[in-house]
Amino acid sequence: MSLVPRLAIPLLLIAVALLPFLAPWSKVMLTLALAKGLAVLGIVVLLHAGQVSFGHALFFAVAAYSAAFLGQAFGGGELVSMVLIGVASAVVVGLLVGLFVVRYRYIFFGMLNLAFSMIVFSVLEKFYHYTGGSDGLQVARPLVLGIEMERPAFESLLFYGGLVIAVIVAWAVHRYFDSPIGHMLKTIKTNETRLEYLGVSARRVLLVGYLVSAALCGLGGVLMAVAQGIVTPEYAWWIRSGELVFIAILGGAGSVSGAFVGALVYEVVRTYASAFAGDVWQMILGFFLLGIILYAPRGLIGVYGSFMGRIGSNTASGKEAKRRAMEAAE
Repeated sequence: MSLVPRLAIPLLLIAVALLPFLAPWSKVMLTLALAKGLAVLGIVVLLHAGQVSFGHALFFAVAAYSAAFLGQAFGGGELVSMVLIGVASAVVVGLLVGLFVVRYRYIFFGMLNLAFSMIVFSVLEKFYHYTGGSDGLQVARPLVLGIEMERPAFESLLFYGGLVIAVIVAWAVHRYFDSPIGHMLKTIKTNETRLEYLGVSARRVLLVGYLVSAALCGLGGVLMAVAQGIVTPEYAWWIRSGELVFIAILGGAGSVSGAFVGALVYEVVRTYASAFAGDVWQMILGFFLLGIILYAPRGLIGVYGSFMGRIGSNTASGKEAKRRAMEAAE
């Protein structure tokens, strides 16, 4: 039975990759889920340090607007350049904000991030001559390595390219968590004082994690902007930050795979709830999250783990009973 959990993620990836062939309309929805999953992975990095940010949509928006500005400056822009500039912008802003917020912990850490996010939201909304105000900016379809693509081909490239990037990034984050600095990041959550006694700066360790988190949110922001073709100040709004935390809890706080599973389930539920219950879809999502918190506090990945553990336990019990019966028969 140990083979089944090991194959679950590859099987899910194959299913997601094949879904657009069966339902071509799902490509955009799945691309948005990948974008949010990458951003949620940034939240997961901070959760490993025991910190929650209520303002990480800040980096989501900074990267998205950087890509939009680049596209407008160069007549549509180039996809790879937009991704690199967007992520770099998120990291630079993450460094400026991080140098201040890593001094604080828990609710102070979360609320300071929220404050910075709301400042950026106000700037994006008020400086309408540059940012388009509440209407936002259009993001034209960029070139891909100098090649202009039609919309169907571009959407396919964006989805499958995003899927490959998500797999690579998830693997890299796993490696980061297993590295010495990743273990130091977890120590901030469990025993920060011991880390300081060993001569390691907890602030520096958290700052590195904060920059990784900002880069992941920025990557998700660029992918979202290009997929939607528009960026608005709502990218930095506190509801977007809450959405990322919501998805992290839904998938399983601290789980790398849970970030993408949660984003996929969230996007599917949001899409169908808004389509068939347009006036109350937020309430449906609220009840959905409430159910997860009350009955599955470890998220969807935790539910899956418990289910597989129960099956494994029953199988082991069955094998033990069969062995005893054979011994009795002898």
